[in-house]
Amino acid sequence: MTIRIPDLSLVVLIGASGSGKSTFARTHFRGTEVVSSDECRGMVCDDENSLDATADAFALLQTIADIRLRRGHLTVVDATSVRREDRAELVRLAKRRHVLPVAIVLDMPEEVCRDRNAARTDRDLPPHVVRNQRSALKRSLKGLRKEGFRYVTVLTSPEEVAAAAVERTPLWTDRRGEAGPFDVIGDLHGCAD
Repeated sequence: MTIRIPDLSLVVLIGASGSGKSTFARTHFRGTEVVSSDECRGMVCDDENSLDATADAFALLQTIADIRLRRGHLTVVDATSVRREDRAELVRLAKRRHVLPVAIVLDMPEEVCRDRNAARTDRDLPPHVVRNQRSALKRSLKGLRKEGFRYVTVLTSPEEVAAAAVERTPLWTDRRGEAGPFDVIGDLHGCAD
């Protein structure tokens, strides 16, 4: 499966903990393009798992994403983003910066997420957390386009994720690839004698 995304866009990776968002991000995007909520949490309190730093971590994530988009760089947000309210500010940010919001959903089976989380040595996540995240994702999955996402891709198995390829497409206004000759038409405003 080929996932086509605009060259300049805000890509939001959506999925429960253990769904493979960070691995997907590392595989398909440059490290500098990815803004991770876990890394932001680590930056503000030295602990990527500290839930009491979540508000500050997301403020930092929003700031970094905003600066990247303002400077004209593709930006990928690596956070669970399973609830509508988690995604709303990201969609507003994309609109404010006049870029298209893109959703790539990793809707993995609960047992896949649970097994991956159990194998992690850096965190101890209770099983009900993944169940709640998946439930929130399922409730909001059909409404992603109504929320403002212009491109939505849903991957539902590890095999689909492994087979996925990301292709960047230029915006329709990007004509850098075109070479002349061009005809230049003068006096478009009709103000010359």
